[in-house]
Amino acid sequence: MIQFYIFSHMKSLLYFFFPVLLFSSCSEKEEADSIVYNAKVYTVNTNFDTVEAFAVKNGKILALGTTHDIRAQYKAKEEIDAAGKAVYPGFIDAHAHFYGYGQSLQTADLRDTKSWDEILQRLSDFAKTHPDGWLIGNGWDQNDWQDKSFPTNETLTQLFPNRPVFLNRIDGHAAIANQKALDDAGIKGEVKLVGGDMLVKNGKLTGVLIDNAVALVESKIPSPDAKLAEKIFTDAQKNCFAAGLTTIDDCGLSYLAVEFIEKLQKENKLKMRLYVMLSDDEANYKYLFNRGPIKTERLNVRAFKVYADGALGSRGACLLHPYSDMPGKKGFLLSNPKHFEEVAKKIAANNFQMCTHAIGDSANRTILKIYNNVLKGKNDKRWRIEHAQVINKADFDLFGKTSIVPSVQPTHATSDMYWAGERLGKERLKGAYAYKQLLKQNGWIPLGTDFPVENINPLLTFYAATVREDSKGFPKGGFQVENALTPEEALRGMTIWAAKANFEENEKGSLEKGKLADFVILDKDILKSTSQTILKTKVLKTYLNGEKVYEAK
Repeated sequence: MIQFYIFSHMKSLLYFFFPVLLFSSCSEKEEADSIVYNAKVYTVNTNFDTVEAFAVKNGKILALGTTHDIRAQYKAKEEIDAAGKAVYPGFIDAHAHFYGYGQSLQTADLRDTKSWDEILQRLSDFAKTHPDGWLIGNGWDQNDWQDKSFPTNETLTQLFPNRPVFLNRIDGHAAIANQKALDDAGIKGEVKLVGGDMLVKNGKLTGVLIDNAVALVESKIPSPDAKLAEKIFTDAQKNCFAAGLTTIDDCGLSYLAVEFIEKLQKENKLKMRLYVMLSDDEANYKYLFNRGPIKTERLNVRAFKVYADGALGSRGACLLHPYSDMPGKKGFLLSNPKHFEEVAKKIAANNFQMCTHAIGDSANRTILKIYNNVLKGKNDKRWRIEHAQVINKADFDLFGKTSIVPSVQPTHATSDMYWAGERLGKERLKGAYAYKQLLKQNGWIPLGTDFPVENINPLLTFYAATVREDSKGFPKGGFQVENALTPEEALRGMTIWAAKANFEENEKGSLEKGKLADFVILDKDILKSTSQTILKTKVLKTYLNGEKVYEAK
């Protein structure tokens, strides 16, 4: 009887406590570092799903779902109310010059100048506040001037007779130097080069240097000291975070620059994630082959950047047939084809990625054939053609046959469209800036900007890829609009496909459980916006590893 009473009493207590225990366990929320809610989150996963909220822990996405479910299941030190705004994976620039952009911020800005006289005035103003050492400028483009011919350096020499001046063209494939800079480089007359030109007028050097000739002078410019180098990187980082960029592919650095990046990242002075391609140089090959691929959460070095030819704007792009506006000129390869073959075999043997700059249809054909011979069919090596700008219609399938990745920059199309037809002619132009045709080759295509050649803003990449007009709506209906990308394709190109080009699609490029919490909040939904609304869209906040690295003021 006593046993029965005790059993019954315990049973009653269990009935009483069980709901309490159940309620208690249900009300215990899992710890997270932060929660983003009340948002339209473009996950950019395989299904291109959108959700309302997600939780972050230890720099990674913990869970995604509705605002109600995420807030009910998780508690966090920080809750971010997106106020209905659109949230995207952090933007990835698949082709840029991060260090070069930082350098350009320390020099005279010559972009958007409308004449040589305007350049001289800007340079004179800049020199007043930067009186010492080499006078450097970046960003001029004679195609934007009424007189589209290359300038000569007489006035430049008169203005600065005792100070070396070196002015890079916007694409980095041409420059003009004054007489003092030529003298300091030991240049007394025209030098014949493979893959380069020194322009001459009336038997005298004009100071204009094309492609491989640029290095004759540029190599004499003193390297920045450690303090300036740090400023170069951190200034670039600040502006990139403000643009919503969380990963940059820096195309063409030395191994010494990589070691400096490692130092800055270990000191937490440089937070930007970088995918670095080492330049085509024997010292770089020796260094990386011996050390092996470098992979941390913020740095990935497993690729080499090779240059096949120059740029279309300076007529250094190598074409199969002469330029339509200069019948005696085809451009040139920057090295003998044998060099590219040897480099490709060496990179393949050591299991690294080859990324080759190719603009003209001849340069693209040369590199595509070499890649095809080395890769021998479908593969997952993800060798890239950077720019893939002008492709002969017979060569498009060479991308798909051996899984070659066309890495393109849509703003090149909208920058070049005013004069590209004059350079190429109507028929050849059809195979230029052909992003939709290139997308069909492998079913994916990474997008970048090539900054500082173009503006760093990835929203301009999105606009150029989808609308293919300038900011004033020219040309009406779009430039060769049959090669426009859809908004979804463009966003994938700036996120998951750019990550895939870097072998990083399993860690970034989409907002999915277990991936890095790199994301950006915009004030407008670019996938639902009109063309002019896209151009007015602002970055509100940028997060890296769940940490806020930029907020609009």
